[in-house]
Amino acid sequence: MAETYPVSVSAGTLREDEPLFVSPHRWTEGGVSVRGAFTGAHLLHVAVGGCVLNDVYREAEDAGVDVLGVRVAVSGGFDPATWASTGVAYVVEVDAAADDAAVAALLDRVEAVAEIPRALTRGTAVRRLR
Repeated sequence: MAETYPVSVSAGTLREDEPLFVSPHRWTEGGVSVRGAFTGAHLLHVAVGGCVLNDVYREAEDAGVDVLGVRVAVSGGFDPATWASTGVAYVVEVDAAADDAAVAALLDRVEAVAEIPRALTRGTAVRRLR
């Protein structure tokens, strides 16, 4: 089975114990817990998860949804010959004081606006400056 470079990014009531690191977060006490290895592949997936988590909190505030916790699990593979990504997939778990329809609408909105997943989907030029 090919490696999928799994990570999780979580906060609030869904924040995981024993993280790789914790980062302060303006919307949650205790910060964001990040689990996964420290490789470039994992860090790319952390960027996706962190963006989605942030956008859940941001969009929830605008929608009036009281989010208590968020966990985003991200994974994806890479072609071993080229290191091109074979795709990134994520699952979002939300603990909220809201009904299922409100949470579903929130996640649809996040999917539409999340910057890092959108940038990856559209392709991103990366270059070294000298």
